Amino acid sequence: MNNNSKVWLNGELIPRAEATVPILSHGFSRASAIFDVFGVHVGPKGPLAFRMDEHIKRLMKSAELLGMQMAYSDAEIVDAVKIVVRENNLGRGIVKMFAYWGEEALINLVLDSRLDLAIFAIPENEDLELDQPRPLSACVSKWRKIHPETVPVGAKACSNYLNGYLARRDAALRGYDIGILLSTDGFLAEGSIESIFVVKDGVLKTPPLGRVLSSITRMSILDAAPAIDISVKEGPITAAELLDADEAFTAHTGIKVEPIIRLEDRELPGPGPVTRQVMQAMTDIMQFKDDRFKNWFQDLS
Repeated sequence: MNNNSKVWLNGELIPRAEATVPILSHGFSRASAIFDVFGVHVGPKGPLAFRMDEHIKRLMKSAELLGMQMAYSDAEIVDAVKIVVRENNLGRGIVKMFAYWGEEALINLVLDSRLDLAIFAIPENEDLELDQPRPLSACVSKWRKIHPETVPVGAKACSNYLNGYLARRDAALRGYDIGILLSTDGFLAEGSIESIFVVKDGVLKTPPLGRVLSSITRMSILDAAPAIDISVKEGPITAAELLDADEAFTAHTGIKVEPIIRLEDRELPGPGPVTRQVMQAMTDIMQFKDDRFKNWFQDLS
């Protein structure tokens, strides 16, 4: 990330190097931070945000689920995003928003102050690997997805990603790219940062909300698939159904569709016919070739 970049922090633009928090801050020491992230694309007349309204809505929902108070409204966050994108001359890249308690909290677990807000404009780089889908190998992780009665899995909370870290580490140690988490009762949940889709007999299936993050990319694929005559179904998927899938793919903010070509010891077509259709549909949308979904982009100029 460019060390000369500017960060929007609580209403001010500051150098990235100054965007820090105390180690004893509640957000760091208690892992109470929340975040959201969305893509910025180079449009015909300037930078465009992909479904920024939905991402900001989810950030607000994360705060609500965790009993936190945001300090800024949706409209104020939109204005802040526009400022940080303009000041960093961002083209293709991502915007990442963090809301957190920056104050030190040695004893107190529950604070009643409003959250700090930091917004980063991050340009496309080798680490992000935006828009570069690659065939993936996947295994079923030995770890299980956090149960929704322990913490709200619908909150995009930094602490929840320790679960994803363990799944990704487990997969890497076993020679796979990603680990797929099952719920505590054995149904398909999601990957570390990825929604999981499977195809069986031409029908596109994915787990229901409630035990997985409300992914905006997941929602977008479910919205777009019927427009290209692909049947979709949200519902519980057993581990056996996952392993018996005709096709499988992942989806997340950086790469809308990535085919899974090896699932445990099974080889899968990569991409299969349905996956290929979804990949093309999402590519067309992201390249502004499908006017049916043009309202998914917000002007940041």
